[in-house]
Order: sequence, then structure tokens, then C-alpha cells
Amino acid sequence: MIKFFSKYKLIFYSTNLFLIFLYLFPGSLVGWLLYGDKRIQPQITSDFIISSNHFYVFIMISILGFLTFKIKNQIKTLIIYLVLLSIILEVFHLFIPDRSFQWSDLFGNLFGVVIVIFLKKIINKYELFKK
Repeated sequence: MIKFFSKYKLIFYSTNLFLIFLYLFPGSLVGWLLYGDKRIQPQITSDFIISSNHFYVFIMISILGFLTFKIKNQIKTLIIYLVLLSIILEVFHLFIPDRSFQWSDLFGNLFGVVIVIFLKKIINKYELFKK
């Protein structure tokens, strides 16, 4: 399965483009499709301190990224990209109509990326001891 993602980077890139489109859409595209109202944001689970929707999305995009890229330099670039993407997309909500910047969303984005980075480091450490 990992070779599938490495071979087809198009999956990662197209998922990123779709994510960027959803983030930059004025209002909630998913809310508009499901409820006919772009002001309603569907909620997967209730928020605690961070936004759960943002957390789940950035976990998914981070996992896809780590499955896609394997070379050490690519991983470093991926980490920088994911952190910057999570910050920049939320800052854009300051300027997009019917969207608002929220600290809980930003921390949900960042926490989703950090969790996957942390898990990847644990997995790499375990594989080193296994050899």
C-alpha cells in the first residue's frame, strides 16, 4: 500500500488542492451541499479545546503525505509544508467572506500535523530496534 502512494503522488497533490479549495471557499461548501446553507458547518464530533473537523482533516492529509514521501529531504520539506499550510489557510479566513479566523481551528490544524509527526517518529524508532 505504501508503494501505491509513493508511486501515485497525484493522490496527495489532488487531495491538497481539494483541501485548499474547501478552505478558501466563502462559507462551508459541505454545509451548502448537505443542508443548502453555506453558513452551516457540519460537525463530525463535538469540539473540545481544538476544532475536531480541522484536526481530522490535517491528520488525514499528514498521513497521506508521510505515505507518499519517503526520502529524508522530502520528509523535512513535507513537515514544513504541512505546518505552513495549516497556518496560512487559517489566516486566510480573516479575509474570506463568511469565514472567520479561530484559534481553535488553527490549533486543530497544527495538532493534527504534530500528532502524525510524533507517531511517525515512534514508528521509525521502533523499526530501528527491530533490525
